[in-house]
Amino acid sequence: MPQVDVCVRGAGPVGSCLALALSRQGLSVVLHDTTPKGAAPARPDLRAYALNAGSVALLRELKVWEAIPADARCAVHDMHVEGDAPGSVLEFSAWSQGVEALAWIVDADELQRALASALAFAPHVRRVAEAPVDAALLALAEGKSSATREQLGVAMPVQRYGQRAVAARLRSDLPHAGVARQWFRSPDVLALLPFDRPEAERSYALVWSVPDARAEVLLAMDPAAFEQALADATAGAAGALTLCSEVAAWPLSLARAEQVCASGWVLLGDAAHVVHPLAGQGLNLGLGDVKVLAQVIAEREPWRELGDERLLQRYARARAMPTLAMGQLTDGLLHLFASDQPALRELRNRGLNLVNGVPPLKRLLASFALDS
Repeated sequence: MPQVDVCVRGAGPVGSCLALALSRQGLSVVLHDTTPKGAAPARPDLRAYALNAGSVALLRELKVWEAIPADARCAVHDMHVEGDAPGSVLEFSAWSQGVEALAWIVDADELQRALASALAFAPHVRRVAEAPVDAALLALAEGKSSATREQLGVAMPVQRYGQRAVAARLRSDLPHAGVARQWFRSPDVLALLPFDRPEAERSYALVWSVPDARAEVLLAMDPAAFEQALADATAGAAGALTLCSEVAAWPLSLARAEQVCASGWVLLGDAAHVVHPLAGQGLNLGLGDVKVLAQVIAEREPWRELGDERLLQRYARARAMPTLAMGQLTDGLLHLFASDQPALRELRNRGLNLVNGVPPLKRLLASFALDS
């Protein structure tokens, strides 16, 4: 007999949320933190997650959302997207969508702290650092480099973009007014996400996707040079931007596991799929996995085992289209906007204006991102 119902490998946001969700069903869960022993203390995480309505609803249900400090979660009321030609603009608003916010920008470290606090009080969760115990179901949420996935022989072909995401925290001399700004240009994508740290209503989280060579240049710059590069890239649209953190970067890719479940195990989050961050949907996809898997398990027949492959296939079928569609969408947008061919440049800039002038189409695109 298995020692516990579920062993979750990976204690990041996806694994932690799954452990909490299954604990609420009365299942016994071991959460295995796969961080290597003796690893150097983590540096401050400069990532900021853009969480959609579905992800926020899950965090509320798990009693985590309100535990995140108010200044570590900022509502996006409007989004302003520019192409690489004068006047090529696409704008979204929460008001036109009839929602509280288009997204919430959340500090990665504070989300992890809130999850850890919730797990400490979860009655059926035991957090361990040693090798996982025997369980009826092994849930792998170890991230894109999942060692257990490789041990299971599951292939996950990777398409490397030759780009890196450059991240930093910024302060502006102008209020952000809850507006997220994004520039799509060949060959980079720059996003300024409104934030309230270190200064309320005047801060941004930067995500700047650039070719590897450009990333090396940006990382080697002193603060003044980096701020000048930002000023050149944004033309002052968000005010004068001051660097108020270190600058970090990580490689970007597209990947999708060829198999997400079998008898006794299942993949979630980045262990199952990785997309480009230009749409800010990576964690949303992972939390969508958690929501569906928890629902599938809650609705299983009383006689069906947790590791039953037919049960887990229900989860796989439900998540196949959303993850595939988001991967194709982000990949298509990246190639469209990274190209310097005049015909594609004209097409993408006209396309932004076309979509901006058709409210029903804008609402459709926004609703897809809100619910994915």
